[in-house]
Formats: sequence, C-alpha cells, structure tokens
Amino acid sequence: MPNMPQFKYFLSHKENPAKKNSQIWNTLLPMSRKQRQNDAGICVSHGDYFTAVRNFLEQERSEIVTRAVSQHMHRDVRSEEIEEIRIFLEKHGEFYHPARIETMLHGTAIPFVLNVAISNAGKNCVQREYGLLKQLNEDFPFSFLPKVYGQGRVSIAGDEIRMFLGEWFQGYNEFHISLDPADEKYKIVVWDHEHGNYFLKTDQATNLYRQAARILTCYYNAESFEQILSWHHGAGDFVLKRQNEKIDVKLITARQYRPMFKNNGINKEPDMELILEALLVFFLNLTIKMRLDRLDGVGEIVWSDDTSVDGILKGFFESLALKPPIFSFPGPLIDCFRNHLLSCNQSDLFGLSQAMVDAYNPQSPEIPVIKKNLKRHVKILFDAIKTAS
Repeated sequence: MPNMPQFKYFLSHKENPAKKNSQIWNTLLPMSRKQRQNDAGICVSHGDYFTAVRNFLEQERSEIVTRAVSQHMHRDVRSEEIEEIRIFLEKHGEFYHPARIETMLHGTAIPFVLNVAISNAGKNCVQREYGLLKQLNEDFPFSFLPKVYGQGRVSIAGDEIRMFLGEWFQGYNEFHISLDPADEKYKIVVWDHEHGNYFLKTDQATNLYRQAARILTCYYNAESFEQILSWHHGAGDFVLKRQNEKIDVKLITARQYRPMFKNNGINKEPDMELILEALLVFFLNLTIKMRLDRLDGVGEIVWSDDTSVDGILKGFFESLALKPPIFSFPGPLIDCFRNHLLSCNQSDLFGLSQAMVDAYNPQSPEIPVIKKNLKRHVKILFDAIKTAS
C-alpha cells in the first residue's frame, strides 16, 4: 500500500496549530464575517472542518491534489511523492471558509486554495463558480483568475460540505479601505500577515483601481454583454501583491458571468448603437461599484478617494484597446466608444447613472452611500473623461 501524506492543521499561520482534542478543535466555526439568519442551524466545529478537508483531499487516492501538483510542476507526480499536506484555515468569508493547502514535495511547499462551502449561500454558488472559473480560463487568454483543479462534496457531522481546489496566488493579500492613524485619512490597507499590514501610497492606490478595472473590462463581452457580476471589494474579491514598490492585482472569484440586462431583440444581432449603449452602462456601473468597500473589510460601506476615478478610467480604456474588432463597426471599438462617450454631457451621465442605481436592490446597504456621492462622482468622472480626451 502506498505511503499516505501526513496531515497537519493550522489557523492561518504555522504558529497557530490546531490539534485534535484541543479547545479550538471542538469550537464551532463562525458561519461568516457576519452571521446569516438562514445559516443559524448549521453547526460545524473546527475539527469537523479539518476532517472534511482531509477527506476531500484523500478521495480517489488523492487524485485531485495529485493532479493539481502535477500541473504546477509540469510533470506527472505520484501521490506517494507528497510527503505532507498542511491545511491552513484562512478566514471566514461571506460565501466560503477558504483553506490554504500546502503540499510538501521533496521539501518544497506548493500552495493551493480550497474554497470550502458550509453556509447555504456558499453551497448555492460553489458548483457554479467552479464551472465559471474553468470556462473563463478556457475562453480568455488572461491569467487574472485562478485555475481550478477539481470539486467535490463531503458529509461530516450531519452536514454536506462542498468545495473545490484552485490556484493559490502566492504573495497576494486582501486589502480594504481603512483609517490611517498616522494622519487620520482613509487609505487602502493591505493585510500582509507575513510581513505586516501596510498602507498604499496614493499612486499605488490609483494603480490598484486601474488594474482592477482593467481586469473586469477584459472579461466583458461587448457583443453578448456578458460580464463578471456580484464582485465586491468588501468581500475581498481582489487581491494585491507588492514587489519593489510595484503592485500587481488578481481577481480570485467569478460568482456570476452573464449579461447585466437582456437584448430584447428576438434572434437579432445587436447593432452598433445598442453595443455602445450597453458598454456605457457597463462603464458607468464599473466606476460606481469600484469605489465601494467595507471599512476594514467588515465595517460600514465606504466610498473610495476621488483619485480612484483616474485609475478606473485608465484601466477601462487600456482593456478596451485590446478588444477584437466588431464587423459592423467603422473602426476599433475603443474609438467608437470614446466618440460615443464624448457625445454625452454631464447631465446625460448623471441621469443614466441615477437610473442604474434605482434598479439596484433597494435593500442593499450600498444605496445610501452611492446616492450621497453620485453627483460629485459623475462630475469628477466627466472632468476626467474630458481631460483624458
């Protein structure tokens, strides 16, 4: 019988081991950063969690994790080569309790992420998200989203837990708007658990918004109107890596990919006017949602600094320049859209933005924050568009 890897369990760091029969092993998991009422009956302990993760990783003689390691190493790896598997419970998110999986191969740690769905909200989206990540990585030539390696389910403590294994973006960290005690100003703080949290400089924050807007625009389909939806800075959906003062941004999730609205033309290809108007809606929605976050990731809804607008605008147009030509258009999409955008006055942009916000879920806690800032946002955006042109 082949040797099986040794399993070890931790809370985020090696300094916080979770051992069987310890107090933490028997303590119940919080269901998310904020407990949902419809998850009140779900009771899963830390020990149940680690056991379920281990059972998943051991299924079919560790077939999924062995395949993931093989892809990472660009060679066939046998399960017996994996000496140890370390499971780190990273956080309690809105949809998942993600674990960092460190597979030890000849003394080298190869990390992956295991998105573990325990809550009802997480279970409802885990299979869909796995399929979307796989589809988007196949359909687009980008590496902004994590690769996925396999999915499954495990029954433990009377509950079914669903999960999928994906790529871990090594060195990337979650970030949020926070109050800098040094000068009492709101800035972007990066949660770097290894080297210590730090605040971004203004130019770095602008670059962050540029890259995030570029990523979402890269996955926008101008002819079908399909786009990545249900993302939110408050959920930590984007992550950031800093190296030599330069930053790089990735998107770790794709919960929905569909048109924001339907083309009402039956069996009719969208014409130039409809494509440009749909792109305008995408653009304005992007500029609004990109500015929303939760204070320190768990607090009240907050609005980003005005300097973020320049970054969002630049990232959007950078990506738009990469879009393939559309047969019915007289020129590149970026030129046609720029002309369309410049034909709109400030009142046009505000009216359309207001109509979009009115269509949002009225129960959303974002609505009061957006409405409070919308008029100023559109003015700053309009001025930036004129300056950029």
